[in-house]
Amino acid sequence: MKAEVDQDLCISCGACIDVCPEVYDWNDDDKASAIVDEVPEEVEEQAQEAAESCPTDAISIS
Repeated sequence: MKAEVDQDLCISCGACIDVCPEVYDWNDDDKASAIVDEVPEEVEEQAQEAAESCPTDAISIS
């Protein structure tokens, strides 16, 4: 499973980071980004929940 954050859609609300800090963190532009290439199995549910909590649908999970 992979997670990606569309930097054009991210509004830096931080919801994804609050829900799943193992996968999402702030980048140098103060926007959220995925910090892992592959989402660890043990946090897949949280990564998906974080994507669903994004107010701008900036996160895609594949």
